[in-house]
Amino acid sequence: MEMESLRELYVDELKDLWSAETQITKALPKLVKAASNPKLKKAFNTHLKQTERHVKRLERIFKELDESPRGKKCVGMEGLIKEGQELIKEKPEADVLDAGLIAAAQHVEHYEIAGYGCVRTWARQMGEDRQAELLQETLDEEEQTDRLLTELAESEINVEAAEEDEEERPVTRSRSKQASKRGASRNGGSSDEDEDMEADEDETDEEAVGASSGRSGMM
Repeated sequence: MEMESLRELYVDELKDLWSAETQITKALPKLVKAASNPKLKKAFNTHLKQTERHVKRLERIFKELDESPRGKKCVGMEGLIKEGQELIKEKPEADVLDAGLIAAAQHVEHYEIAGYGCVRTWARQMGEDRQAELLQETLDEEEQTDRLLTELAESEINVEAAEEDEEERPVTRSRSKQASKRGASRNGGSSDEDEDMEADEDETDEEAVGASSGRSGMM
């Protein structure tokens, strides 16, 4: 559709946001199910309820504009949601998955924050003050959710995911030592045998030195 006015651009972006929000309402229950941390589950559940309100606010604005919210699919949100679903399919460790779910959710939040910031500003520019207030309410909730996710990540979830890495490191070092021993064995002997051979050589050298000293004393 060719857009020739700010109002047309405004309506088009509102449709994009409505499509995005309706997709999120279907995706969030899957995030709730996949998450392990109780606080993260609660955050996703809370945002699901908020998202349902966001859809209603947008539909109220469309009614005032005498426009339909349908007719456009938000492919940007579709891609972001797909990335989150692919992460879940990979089945990482629980704490690592929680950290990844937060990252996926914040990608979504930042997309929405940018979109709502634009339409709020355009509504003010066109004198649609009531619509601007509704959009600001949603923008505030999106920013609040983003801050909550950051706090959860930094205070505990990222920390727990990092501990998973610490637990893996000793296992990796142990496997490396075992591989080194196997390599030495394939090359003709074990590392213990090599050490024994070096000890025998040292003893031979010491005996040779002692014998030489004895002959010098006799002369």
